[in-house]
Amino acid sequence: MLNKDKRLLFEKQAEIARAMAHPLRIAIIHFLKDGEQCVCDIAENVGSERSNVSRHLSVMTGAGLLEYRKDGLKVIYKLKCICIVDFFSCVTDVLKRQAKDSEKLLKAL
Repeated sequence: MLNKDKRLLFEKQAEIARAMAHPLRIAIIHFLKDGEQCVCDIAENVGSERSNVSRHLSVMTGAGLLEYRKDGLKVIYKLKCICIVDFFSCVTDVLKRQAKDSEKLLKAL
């Protein structure tokens, strides 16, 4: 049985995972890995409307993944912890493993 502290930790981890669980949010994280960017540049890079990107940025900021600052009329976002990118490297490794396993299965057929 999980103790109260572990349960709280796992709930917070799930909250962060949910905040990343959208292809556009993953693209935003990937774009921000090289440093802070304004909403206009993020929207252009991920190929989406600013209003849509702003909604996703709000979700990620609320979960503690991003921080922002205002620069005149621009809002500039950056990753709070760049190490979140390592998570996606791990996910890519899992996908590569799955592809290899599928290839082996195809050969067996």
